[in-house]
Amino acid sequence: MEFFCFHRDRPGSLPLREKLVEEHWSYMDRYAKELIARGPTFTADDEMPTGSVHIVDLPDPAAARAFAFDEPNYQAGAYRDVLLRRWSNRLGRTMWDFPGGRTGGNRYLVLGLGPEQGAEPAVPAERDELIAYGPLLSDDGATWLGTAALVRAPDPETARAVLSPDRYADVEVHDWEFGGRR
Repeated sequence: MEFFCFHRDRPGSLPLREKLVEEHWSYMDRYAKELIARGPTFTADDEMPTGSVHIVDLPDPAAARAFAFDEPNYQAGAYRDVLLRRWSNRLGRTMWDFPGGRTGGNRYLVLGLGPEQGAEPAVPAERDELIAYGPLLSDDGATWLGTAALVRAPDPETARAVLSPDRYADVEVHDWEFGGRR
């Protein structure tokens, strides 16, 4: 089962995150084979981290909750909240398989939160700039709740256009970059 996890930073948490960087990476290293995508989000000026995205393939919701809430930054209080949802890898690849590579161009996390009721939209026909794409689902996988995409785009507005705004109650766009050890 695939899961989307977005830890959102608590204001002023950068010193704590910097202190725990090796613990965070060591924790993620334990999940290296299960990770589909990972990386931090930043303020629009790319100066301050605002969160951390992890898309991971785990056996069940209990394992996903353990992954999200045992993470060292979460345990230390660096994050203010966590969005954890079932997810389905509609591109069938990891971020490391993205034909555009790790560098070049701007990268974004685009989150579309669904209305009360709705049907999952189709994957966009133009996939060249999609790094990861899939629906956010209920724990049992039966109900579509939104969509999460990692996108290479020239600007936030172009990234936002990956999700049709009439399909969502809200669309968020966050600067994002490939994560992991350098």
